[in-house]
Amino acid sequence: MTRSSMPVIGLTGSMAAGKSTVARHLAKLGAYVADADQAARRVVLPDTAGLQALVARFGPGILRPDGALDRPALSAIAFGDAAALADLNAITHPRIRAEMEAELSKARARGMQAAVLDAALLLEAGWQDLCDEVWLVTAPEEARLNRAMTRDGLSHEAAQARMAAQMPEEEKRALADVILENGGSKEALFAQTEAAYARLEKGTR
Repeated sequence: MTRSSMPVIGLTGSMAAGKSTVARHLAKLGAYVADADQAARRVVLPDTAGLQALVARFGPGILRPDGALDRPALSAIAFGDAAALADLNAITHPRIRAEMEAELSKARARGMQAAVLDAALLLEAGWQDLCDEVWLVTAPEEARLNRAMTRDGLSHEAAQARMAAQMPEEEKRALADVILENGGSKEALFAQTEAAYARLEKGTR
């Protein structure tokens, strides 16, 4: 993609690699962050077409008593069945992409110096075409598994299943323009982030 006056960073990373930590730091550096996780929650709020489509595909068992989406119930179905996961993505990904496009338009209208499309499934969903560069946050697999188990209360098997549903790490590395290694301290991660961001800013002047 030809670099625009507001470069767009596609920020991704395998589960528990530290992507959200980098996104927060980029926001402190002045970038506009469009969070795909937040968009994913918006498109399946009660009374949305997204939630209605999920119920039509997976049944009313994915709803809580108050009518909201029961995420653990849906995850239990989708992450154990490749066809179900494909259907889930087919329902949600186009809606999330539309939200991300609207967020990037908002950032341009505000004259932001850069924008970040923060999405764990950036590459799997094919959203890199919205970005000028793809930045991958990575960490050793065992460290990522341990973080995911601690953060999300997952069993080792459940954490592995979620990781297996994502693109393999080596494929992500091959597609990334910038690789941020998160195997050490937070300060080291931030130093890599700041160096990459300074280079990107310099390229737009």
